[in-house]
Amino acid sequence: MKKHLFLLAVGLFLVSATAFSQGKFSGYMFGDYYYNVARDSSFNHTAPGAAASSSSAPGSTSMQAFQIRRIYLTYDNDISDIFTSRFRLEADQGATPGVTAPVANTTSGAITSADELPSGKTSVFVKDAYLMWKNVFAGSNLIFGVQPTPAYDVSETAWSYRFLEKTIMDLRSIVPSRDLGMSLKGNLVGNGMVNYWLMIGNDDGNIPENNKYKRYYAHIQLKPMTNFLATVYVDYKDAADVKNASGSLVSASTMTEAVFVNYAVPFMYNFGVELFMNSASNAFTPKGGTLGSKDALGFTVYGAYNLIPELAIVARYDNYDPNTNSAVNAKGDSRNYIIAGLSWKADKNVSISPNILYETYETPVNVVTGANGAAINASVTARLTFYYVFL
Repeated sequence: MKKHLFLLAVGLFLVSATAFSQGKFSGYMFGDYYYNVARDSSFNHTAPGAAASSSSAPGSTSMQAFQIRRIYLTYDNDISDIFTSRFRLEADQGATPGVTAPVANTTSGAITSADELPSGKTSVFVKDAYLMWKNVFAGSNLIFGVQPTPAYDVSETAWSYRFLEKTIMDLRSIVPSRDLGMSLKGNLVGNGMVNYWLMIGNDDGNIPENNKYKRYYAHIQLKPMTNFLATVYVDYKDAADVKNASGSLVSASTMTEAVFVNYAVPFMYNFGVELFMNSASNAFTPKGGTLGSKDALGFTVYGAYNLIPELAIVARYDNYDPNTNSAVNAKGDSRNYIIAGLSWKADKNVSISPNILYETYETPVNVVTGANGAAINASVTARLTFYYVFL
């Protein structure tokens, strides 16, 4: 047994040494200690549609925990002057509080949670796995595999505080952060003033596809000056037709549009605004009405100001309405989300952030009478967040 373990260790060492000589490993982690200062006792915090926004703050009042929200381990390798590749693993503890193990689907036997093992322990999954063909034609790269989508890759980088929270479209699951497909991205103007990004994907992230319908993404980035950038984004999500009340087949496609602007001076200040609209065809039936579109609307405003190069004040405000229809059964579902805190760079690769999450909810409406129901108290969570690059 010891001999076998020794041979395995030697083999792993040789593989690692070979890999290090050809490519580059990198990795980072963030997590926090959190304490739920306030929750509404009647609010269902375990249902995904009604949970407090941040995945790092599940549970009721007085719930407290240490939690890892992300670990990335990435391997980048230049196969040649023309081709490069990336393989990235992710692990996090975004589990449902009180659930010790994910439940197996009784039909397929599949585990319902991608981030947990049957034992309830944190699992690892493939985040990125793609091949890039550099300069497939002048100024443009072709990418195949599991890769970032064009939706908010730029805005997340500009926001630069992902360890505090996802950007709004990611947070509200409007567009997947990853998709398996093919993309083409590059410069429309050679100096990088105007960049483009086109993609077609399964719209299933890294889950194997089981239908013929695809998602089509398009993105334009404008950078007219050093400190300013803007993006315009649109995607079309195809889907199988659905039947309306008369039995006719109607479209069930979804269209998403977004704009983003950011102005930043490094180590001084950073401000940004993002707005999106998501329209799902024939996904909503108003009370007493006929099948129609379900339109979601959201925007975020954020800012960071450096008191000194190593210490910044960070604040962000989100507003999200998953259904803007005026019908009574579409009211009472919007929410406001505020993040505020300090970010201290204790080292070049280490940040520590005391921060507060504060979320308020529109008063629910009784769909029978149209009267307001019981108001929902705000959710308040205090956190101490740690972020560090370990490789």
